[in-house]
Amino acid sequence: MESDDLNAPLGQDKPKNRLPKLPVPAPQLLAAVLALGGIVVFGWAVVAEDPLGGEPMAVVSTQLATSGDGDNARANGPGRAHSDGPNAQRVEGGGVAARIPEGGKEGRMEGGRTVTIIDGSSGKRQEVVIPGDTPDAAEKAMAKAVDGKGPDGKPAVTKPTKPEIKADIDPAKLGEKSRYGIIPKIGPDGARPSTVFAQARPLPPALKDRPRIAIVLTGMGISASGTADAFTLPAPATFAMAPYAVDLARLAERARDEGHEVLLQVPMEPFEYPHNDPGPQTLLTSLSPEQNIDRLHWLMSRMQGYVGIVSFMGARFLTAERALAPAISETAKRGLIFVDDGASQRSVAGQLAAARNMPFAKADIVIDAVPTPVEIERALARLEIVAREGGTAVGIANAQPGTITRIAESMAKVESRGFVLVPISMIVARTKSS
Repeated sequence: MESDDLNAPLGQDKPKNRLPKLPVPAPQLLAAVLALGGIVVFGWAVVAEDPLGGEPMAVVSTQLATSGDGDNARANGPGRAHSDGPNAQRVEGGGVAARIPEGGKEGRMEGGRTVTIIDGSSGKRQEVVIPGDTPDAAEKAMAKAVDGKGPDGKPAVTKPTKPEIKADIDPAKLGEKSRYGIIPKIGPDGARPSTVFAQARPLPPALKDRPRIAIVLTGMGISASGTADAFTLPAPATFAMAPYAVDLARLAERARDEGHEVLLQVPMEPFEYPHNDPGPQTLLTSLSPEQNIDRLHWLMSRMQGYVGIVSFMGARFLTAERALAPAISETAKRGLIFVDDGASQRSVAGQLAAARNMPFAKADIVIDAVPTPVEIERALARLEIVAREGGTAVGIANAQPGTITRIAESMAKVESRGFVLVPISMIVARTKSS
């Protein structure tokens, strides 16, 4: 008996849709794909012929010359490298990407040493000569080429060396021994470190009456990149050396040789000390005058050849006359300038210095109080306003790359706007005479 359509169950006469079965189970298929990928990578490693793939790579900027290609190297100019390899890599400033493999071909040649440069993609080898009488000289030349770059990555412009100290002035007579080392003093002939080590800028008559601006860079020697960038600034920039910097004496000597005046940065007690701590040997309001003078002597012995000291932090110490007065007196006694970094509007350093007829200057603008590009540029603009209104202005800032970039741009244009850049000693001289 045939069932009618009303009583027959729905869907029983329709074919069921089923997913097609894979010929190979999914896990096995995934394993096969991974194995195939491994075979491809292994095959590429064999065919590519890059035995040094993955090794560290050093990028150096120096003048390289290959045999038979001297004219080409000279055409490229100092610091420009030339390579005949199809995949040789150039870097900004004329450097090349070079690998020096362990046990690779590296040795001394007459007038320099040979280094083998290997192209990372083609494996092509190229021998180049790094100038220098010894390997040590070559390494120093390479280090100088790397470190001597400005904020924009370009080689720094060589600046004139500082003027020689007068023959009748013996710098050895401007120091005396303390239990920490040599500290400054006024010479037996009355010579003062603040004048002997000053880097006064000769001004033609057309510039003598212009408003003067001094820029003081603090924290020199703390940030390696900031310190390197600061040395690209014009000579009128004054460098305040941090007493904790590594190889401080050499750094100060280099600054003087390149025409910069040098200050010693002296840490002083801020508010919220010790939670806010400037560092070891900080001058404190809680110490006796003798203890603070002893700490000051330790700080003064860290280097030689500076024109004065500049306070670091010190918002509390600069307002405490009882604690600050002995430090000011000791600084004046040793023939130094005192520069107030502007940490406190209530500082009494100016009054104490005036009472001792001591050369003194105070920062008018903290350039990087808000360390953003826009605020730094506004601070530099305010510095020009202060100079135009008062005849002089002192700006102070940390030696940090971003700050120095903006300062360099300003210093390149400020004299075209009717100002003159001077070291800190020329601001002090103008202030004292007025």
